[in-house]
Parts: sequence; structure tokens; C-alpha cells
Amino acid sequence: MPGSLHRFVFQILVSTTLLASGLAHTAEAPFADIHLHWKWNQKEVTTVAEAIATLDAQNVALAVVTGTPPELALELAERAPDRVIPIYGLYRNAGDWATWYRDPGLSDRVRTALESGRYHGIGEVHMIGGFVTHWRNPIIKGLFELAAEFDVPVLLHTEFSRADYTLGLCQAHPHTRLLWAHAGAMLPPNEVRRVLAGCPNVQVELSARDPWRHVANPIVDADGVLLPDWHTLIIEFAGRIMVGSDPVWPVERLNPWDEPDSGWQELPRFIGFHRSWLRQLPQAVAEAIRWHNAEAFFKPDRIQAPGRPDQVTATP
Repeated sequence: MPGSLHRFVFQILVSTTLLASGLAHTAEAPFADIHLHWKWNQKEVTTVAEAIATLDAQNVALAVVTGTPPELALELAERAPDRVIPIYGLYRNAGDWATWYRDPGLSDRVRTALESGRYHGIGEVHMIGGFVTHWRNPIIKGLFELAAEFDVPVLLHTEFSRADYTLGLCQAHPHTRLLWAHAGAMLPPNEVRRVLAGCPNVQVELSARDPWRHVANPIVDADGVLLPDWHTLIIEFAGRIMVGSDPVWPVERLNPWDEPDSGWQELPRFIGFHRSWLRQLPQAVAEAIRWHNAEAFFKPDRIQAPGRPDQVTATP
């Protein structure tokens, strides 16, 4: 579908959603989406204004955005500075996600970005089996040391059949704050627990653990009910879990750059998934995961939500 037609359809969808829902969306509790992308091929089908309108419609009051190329995150931050928290993405071209750890100039680029004061984190950083080398690689090591030096979190995407790699990495960098994307992407809850138990510097986010993307180990059954082992894990570590949409679509191919990405049109569906399973939890737990954990993690002085209930503490 040509980009202009995509945009026209999207405008109709946004307008229809707002008109049909009226106050329904604003009645939904504020949502902290800590895994958003703003990529050049998303801009082919979605404008900045449309992206902000989508956040409004879903009552996303805290939005952590990584750009591809990195400076694109600043576009959304400039439009909604009280809501959008830009973090520095490492990728500038199609192949960077798989080769970034070979770039000798990476450390200087990231340092310059963080020194500018315009970025409040690093990521998404992909470390996938078969593509990435050992975390002792000097470029990888230097990146996580930089994050600790500037006290900014790293949005970390690891994808291995076991948690060993992630566990070694987080224990080697105990002063680096890690936000573990997708709870390890494909890992079952017992492997996620190993990392949370072994690394107090790790927080987990559950973006893309929906029925349409990382489906190897879903967190819900066919009826949308949280699986028992996930329910137990989420309750146990309620103070260290967050949610996000990760609006990348379609997902048939890994990180395609030669086709439009319509992920922002899918964002209501992704956020709706999280709101659904969060309603199955005790209220205080759900509120912590939906909002308060992210508020605390991404500097509570930046954005405040009204009606803050008691904090939920996790069992380390």
C-alpha cells in the first residue's frame, strides 16, 4: 500500500477511535510504555503528530523511545517533552543491529550523545546467539561501563535458549542498570527467575510477549489468562517488572529496512494485551507494573502520576 494511502487510513483509524471512545480512553489509568521505537521506515506511514495522537488515545503518560537512526527519538521528545524519554539507539543502518559490537567508534558516539544531556538511556541493544560475541569483548564491556558512568539504563535484548549469557553479563556489570527487553524474548519463567535472583541491577519488561510476536513461551494461554508460572513470577518480582508495546510490525522478517513498518497502527492492540493480563493481578501489583515501577526507574522527578498508591516491593 503506498505511503500516502497508509497515512490516510491511519488518520481515519485514529479519528474513529477517539470519536467512538470519547472519554473511555482517558478513563483508563495512565500507562508507562517503556519500549517504543521511532524508525525511519515507520515515518513512511506514520507522522509525528499521528504518533503523539496514538499515545494520547491510549493514555500513555510515560513513553521511552529509541530512534533508528538514533536522533529520530528526539523528534517525539521535542513534540512531547513532559512525556517522552529519549534513549540513544545504536543503529544507523540496516546491518548495525548485528554488527554494532565491532564498531571501534561506538564508545565515542555514545559518550558524545550522553554528554549532550538529550538522551536518558541506551538501547535497544541486541545480543542474539549466533550474531554477538562474548560480553567480555572490549566494545561491549565499554558500552556497559559508559552506562554506569552516566547512571543511565540500558534496554537490553538478549535472545538465547538459556539465561547464562545474560546472567554473566549482569553480574559482570553490577553498577549498570539493565532493563531486560521481553524478559529474555524466548525464555520460560524459571530462566527469567535465575536472572532476577542473581542480578539486583536487572529490571524486566514484558513487551512483545503477546500472541503475535515472541510466542515460543507465551505468558498467557489461548484465552488470555496468565499462565500459573508466569503469574507466580510476576507477583514475586512485582517491583521489578514493567510493560511496553515495542511497536514493530510486521514481524515475519528480522529488522527489515526495505518495507514500511506500521507498528504504530498496532500499538492499541499491543497495549490492550497488557491491560488485559494486568487486570488479572492484585490492584497494587498491577499499578506498580503499569506505571509506578517505570516512574521510579526513569527518574521520578520527570513525570508524576496523580493518586500514587503504596509502592509494591519485590522479593529479590
